[in-house]
Formats: sequence, C-alpha cells, structure tokens
Amino acid sequence: MTSHPTPSTGEASSSSSSAAPKEQVDLPTPVKGYTFPNISTDFPPLLNDLLLRSAANENPLDLDHPPIWVMRQAGRYLPEFLAVRKDHSFFTVCRTPELACELTMQPIRRYDGLLDASIIFSDILVVPQAMGMVVEMKGGVGPHFPEPLRNPEDAQRRILERRTDVFAELSYVYAAITLTRKTLGGKVPLIGFCAGPWTLFGYMVEGGGSKTWEKTKAWCYRDPENANAVLSHIAHVSAEYLVGQVRAGAQVFDTNADVLTPIGFETFILPYLALLPKLVKARLQELDIPCPPMTVFAKGTNAAPQLQALASIGYSTVGLDWGITPRAAREATGGKVALQGNMDPPILHSGLSSIKKEVRQLVWGRDGFLTCAKEGMKGGWIVNLGHGITPGVDPDHMKYFLQRVRAECAKEHADDEE
Repeated sequence: MTSHPTPSTGEASSSSSSAAPKEQVDLPTPVKGYTFPNISTDFPPLLNDLLLRSAANENPLDLDHPPIWVMRQAGRYLPEFLAVRKDHSFFTVCRTPELACELTMQPIRRYDGLLDASIIFSDILVVPQAMGMVVEMKGGVGPHFPEPLRNPEDAQRRILERRTDVFAELSYVYAAITLTRKTLGGKVPLIGFCAGPWTLFGYMVEGGGSKTWEKTKAWCYRDPENANAVLSHIAHVSAEYLVGQVRAGAQVFDTNADVLTPIGFETFILPYLALLPKLVKARLQELDIPCPPMTVFAKGTNAAPQLQALASIGYSTVGLDWGITPRAAREATGGKVALQGNMDPPILHSGLSSIKKEVRQLVWGRDGFLTCAKEGMKGGWIVNLGHGITPGVDPDHMKYFLQRVRAECAKEHADDEE
C-alpha cells in the first residue's frame, strides 16, 4: 500500500474537471451486500510479480526489468478518462465500483504490457468523509470542506468522540478493489492507498489544499496535545481502512505525506507514518493474512536524516520526489528499503528527445539507479515519476517514457548502443 499526500493523487485522486457535473455534497453510502472475498481462492494467480519482488528489495539487475507504474496514471491526460468524467461527478465515480474499476483499467489497456502495476481509482479524502466530514470537489479549485475543523473543541466533538464504521462507510472502495482485482485477471498487481495522517489533518483544518498549511501548523504548535490526539485517531481509522483494502484484494499499499520543518516532521508526521504499518501489520497478523509491501512517499524529505528515518519505520519502499539523485538516496537509506521514483513529471510535457535523454540519466547517468546497482549499491527499484503525472501530457509521451525505460534497462552498460 502506498500513503499519498494530496487528493487527486491518484489514479483516483484527480481533481474534477471544470466540465464535469456539479459535485454533490452527500456523504458516501455503503454498498449493499458486499462481503470480503477469500483472497486465497477468489482471484486468479498473479502473472507479473516484478513489483512485489522489487519491493522485497531484489536487485534490479536480477529482474527482466525494473517494474514501472506512474502516480495518477489514470488521470485527466487520458481522453477516455475525460469521457467518463464528463458524465459523472468526481465522488460519484469514486463511489461507483464499476466506474472506479473502469478508470483503473484504462491505462492498463492503453499501455498494454508496459505498466507493471495498477492503482485503484479513489481519493485520499474518502477517509475524512467516512469520519463524518463533508467534502466537495469543485471544478478548477479542487477539494473543499464547507465546514472545516475550527479548533480543538470542534475536533473533540466532531472527530474524537465520533465512532467511525470504516467498513460501512467505505465498502464502495472495497467493492471497487475486489471488482478490479478480478477484472485484471492477474495481469499486474493492484495497489491500494491512503494519505498520511498529517496530510488528512491538514485538509480537515484548512478546508482544502494549502501552500503554507498555516492554520494546521498554528494548531499543532498552539495545542500539540490535541493535535497529536487527532493525528493518532486519523492513523487508527486509516489503518483499519488499509486492512480492509487488503481483505478486498489490494496487493501493495502506498502512503504519502507532505512535510513540515525538521522538528515538525519528527513530532507530527514521522510518528504517525510509523504507526500506520505497525497497526496494519498487527491487525493482519490477527487475521492470519500476510501483509503486502508498503510504500511511503513524503514529498520534500530529501535530507539524509529524513530518508534514514523513513527507511526504518516499517515500510518496504520509500518513494522519492525529483529533488534527489538515486545515489544520494541509496547512500541515505543504506539499501535497507527499495526506492521508488523519481523522474521530474514536467519532462513528459517536453519533446521525445528530452524524455529519452532524461530516462537515460535516470537509469545510467553517473548517479543513475542501474549505475549504482552495477557498483554494488543494494536495494530494489520501482520506476515512477517524482510525483503524479499532470493534466495536458500527451498520452503518447507517456507511452514513449514507458518504452524508453524498458529499452534503457535492457542494456548491459551505460555506453551500450541500441
């Protein structure tokens, strides 16, 4: 599983298009009659396990090729995505398993054989919705909370004293995961995700996205005890949500988070990013279900102490943004975890020659991933961007990126000619 930082993060989390229908503010409703499948017998066998092997820290040179997937690979750059969104509001798509499955499958079909994982179409803000908060998706603006949390007393009453029935509120996500896993037919693994507690807390306090997170930071510094109580509560709800995703059929987890100052990172972000895998693993052990690989992606954590910390809190993979070289990340993490990333997303808006050059640097540059592997630096590698693919990318540029990664990784050395 992966923890992600921003809504529209995903495959699922893309903000609504201005042409989409007006978003309704009703809260999600349960999917009637849904029950968890038997994950041992109800799904076809997995035919492509490259992602799982890389997350287990296998050397990328020992694989046919390093696995590739792209954050927001089901998104507004695809015309088929826009065609579905034209007729349905954003959260309607999230709450309708058949539509969520369709959007998840679109890039798998379009880039047949070039992607090594799918990621369920959903949004990180379904968790605050499950906790009783209203979230609207406004075209051209993004997520909006009409009634954000105002103060510690408000949080105590509306969040801490309210019981959240995660299964009832989010069964539509579980149903989408189960349907998608069956639809994939074992072609590639299915990734589930949630946001880190800090990210969700920020949206719940600010009432939407923010560049400064001023209200949230002020809350934390003014009343750290209450902030920590709310963050802990969000972590417990999120962990239960992730456990449900595994039971529904998710084979990998992704989690992400935004960052604060170094002190704020250590106080309000890291402890709850660490709590998530601890809670998930404990609960899955009780259920006698193996825990899938878990990825943590915290944009902006490029300082060695932060990467070292992320590599030691229970995740199998650490996601990287574009602001660090593979060599520096390998040195910081010491081969303890796999790394995921990290090409700069705007490169996909450039020409094909630029994409070819940058992919070559990512793979075989002086500090490239396979250069480091050739030198004996340990650790798996999952190819991705350093953040989500953005609207306006030519789908053929995405295809070329995927093809170039395969071509470069097929070489034996940096100076091999095609």
